[in-house]
Amino acid sequence: MAAAMSKSALIRLLAEKNELTRAQVVQFMDTLVSTAYKEAKNGFMLPGLGKLVLVNRKARMGRNPATGEAIKIPAKKVVKFRVAKAAKDAILGAAPKKKGKR
Repeated sequence: MAAAMSKSALIRLLAEKNELTRAQVVQFMDTLVSTAYKEAKNGFMLPGLGKLVLVNRKARMGRNPATGEAIKIPAKKVVKFRVAKAAKDAILGAAPKKKGKR
């Protein structure tokens, strides 16, 4: 399996493909990331890729894996990334359509 693309490799690729300097690409990526952090609470979407959303998790009961003892897990906010359908289809291939009854 191939290794994940590093940040420097991504910067180099984007600079070459878009005829930009590496500094311009780094500045753009920094701006994009800081904007995503600020707007995540309202939902931040990257069209064709996905959406960052803030989700409230309810309190629930869980188990301590070491002792098996029941514990209460408190409610909390978590950040999730929801992958866009276009990204799923591009990565996994379009799912075959189901044949309906006629």
